[in-house]
Amino acid sequence: MSLADKIIKNVKALPESKQIEILDFIEWTDFSLSSAMRGMEDEQAPYSLNDLKESFS
Repeated sequence: MSLADKIIKNVKALPESKQIEILDFIEWTDFSLSSAMRGMEDEQAPYSLNDLKESFS
């Protein structure tokens, strides 16, 4: 059984009110991350690849 199947099985076993809470959380999380990341694609990275290689090599 895949992870998605396990999640679906467990969610289906919950009362509808809990299923609604889960859906609200999923939708809020997606929206929240989208909002938090909005505009970041236009920002210049604070560190170069060389900075990372030096620190983590």
